[in-house]
Amino acid sequence: MATRQQELFDLLEPSVVALGYELWGIEYVSQGKHSVLRLYIDAENGITVDDCAAVSSHVSGILDVEDPIPGEYSLEVSSPGMDRILFRLEQYAAYAGEVIELRLRRPFDGRRNFKGVLQGIEGDDVVVRVDDHEYLLPYDAIEKARIHPRIEDAVSDLARH
Repeated sequence: MATRQQELFDLLEPSVVALGYELWGIEYVSQGKHSVLRLYIDAENGITVDDCAAVSSHVSGILDVEDPIPGEYSLEVSSPGMDRILFRLEQYAAYAGEVIELRLRRPFDGRRNFKGVLQGIEGDDVVVRVDDHEYLLPYDAIEKARIHPRIEDAVSDLARH
């Protein structure tokens, strides 16, 4: 996690946890006057719009007092969703067996983008099987990783509700 994002995570996580949620991750996209601070929250029973509103209201107060981000920005609070981004190494282990899409900061074996089955983690490496080849990708080299949702699982979940 980038330094600014880690500082924001450390600042906001205790409050989000106190409200009964997990702070899944933070994205900060600096785009001049259109910067965005995006918080992803999760809970055992899922996330509703009311949950996002409650966290947004609470976090806004903290950000107003602490003022960790210079200039103007928009705050967004969201569920990680089905195609969730993985922010921390420990999050990868829970998704072993799932299809994952990764983008690296710099090429590894001549490529930056990988899509395959997440095998797990070994030390500080993320293990991904692409076709018949297993890659050990250094966690620090990963720019962004996202779980590729299984559409058939989503359809059956909707059918049950």
